[in-house]
Amino acid sequence: MTADELILGVVGPCAAGKSTLVSQLRTRGYEVKHIAQEHSYVKDMWAQIARPDFLIFLDVSFEISCARNRTGWSRKIFSEQVEKLSHARENADLYIDTDDKTPDEVLDLVLKSLEG
Repeated sequence: MTADELILGVVGPCAAGKSTLVSQLRTRGYEVKHIAQEHSYVKDMWAQIARPDFLIFLDVSFEISCARNRTGWSRKIFSEQVEKLSHARENADLYIDTDDKTPDEVLDLVLKSLEG
């Protein structure tokens, strides 16, 4: 599918890089839904609201999330987000752990996956 035929969904915990990736993909002509599923108890919200053709799950560890976000949130709150995202993670078309990747590296992985 080409950029104008595909609806992408981007989901993941806070500070995984969702907003950055969404912005990068939109500048390349993709229709992208930024799915704030980490705050919802509806396990398949990503499917009900966004209805993406291709779901991208960006993951991040608690430690890196804290470093990126510079918040004092607890491991418990982070773990709750991870649990809320389990259905999306299990159904993702592409999973990327962003801990050791730059935004451009994440984008490259996504574009290669979409081209393949």
